[in-house]
Amino acid sequence: QVQLTESGGGLVQPGGSLRLSCAASGNSVSIGTMGWYRQTPGKGRELVATITRLGRTNYADAVKARFTISRENAKNTMYLQMNLLKPEDTAVYYCNVNFWSATDGRSLEVWGQGTLITVSS
Repeated sequence: QVQLTESGGGLVQPGGSLRLSCAASGNSVSIGTMGWYRQTPGKGRELVATITRLGRTNYADAVKARFTISRENAKNTMYLQMNLLKPEDTAVYYCNVNFWSATDGRSLEVWGQGTLITVSS
C-alpha cells in the first residue's frame, strides 16, 4: 500500500523554527489529502493542518500565521514549516495521508510513525 517516512523533528528553543517532511511511497495508489496532526500525553490527536492535492489548506487556529503546510505532488511529499514555535507546540507530530488504492478499489488512509518536537529553552 502506502509507506510514510517522516523527518525533521527535534528540540528547538521558543521562537525558533523547524521543518517537517513526510514522503509517501506506494504502488497503484493515488495520493489525496495530506495532513499533520499532533498529540500530547493525556490528550487526543488534534489537527494541525491539511492540504488537498490541489493545494487547498486548512489550519488549526492555534497554528495559523505561524505554520505553513505545502506539498510536492510529483514527489508525493508534504512539508510543515513551523515558525515562532511555542512551548505549547511540544507534541508528537503525525503525518496522515489519504489515498485511492487501485488494488483495493477504495479510499484508505495511513499514519506516519510520529516525530517528537520539543520546544524548550
